[in-house]
Amino acid sequence: MYYMIYSEDIANSLTLRLQHRPAHLARLQVLAEAGRLLIAGPTPAIDNNDPGDAGFSGSLVVAEFASLAEAQQWAAQDPFILNGVYARSTVKPFKKVLP
Repeated sequence: MYYMIYSEDIANSLTLRLQHRPAHLARLQVLAEAGRLLIAGPTPAIDNNDPGDAGFSGSLVVAEFASLAEAQQWAAQDPFILNGVYARSTVKPFKKVLP
């Protein structure tokens, strides 16, 4: 089943985010290579694809896991959580309908 992981950044997270981005992306790449990643990306802090110094307010990941507990465990081990980029993450089941 798919699960939605919505994570919210701490204030002024850009420096920390850039520092830990390679490790964060590496974990997502593992999901992608396994065919389990539906979508992933950051939420810009302003209404612009390239928010510059404004940075990002969080991220959304939708991926396939065996259970809610497994998705929660995966989210808890994200380098952005472990290194203080994210203030919190919410994990919920997700049912893909379209496209």
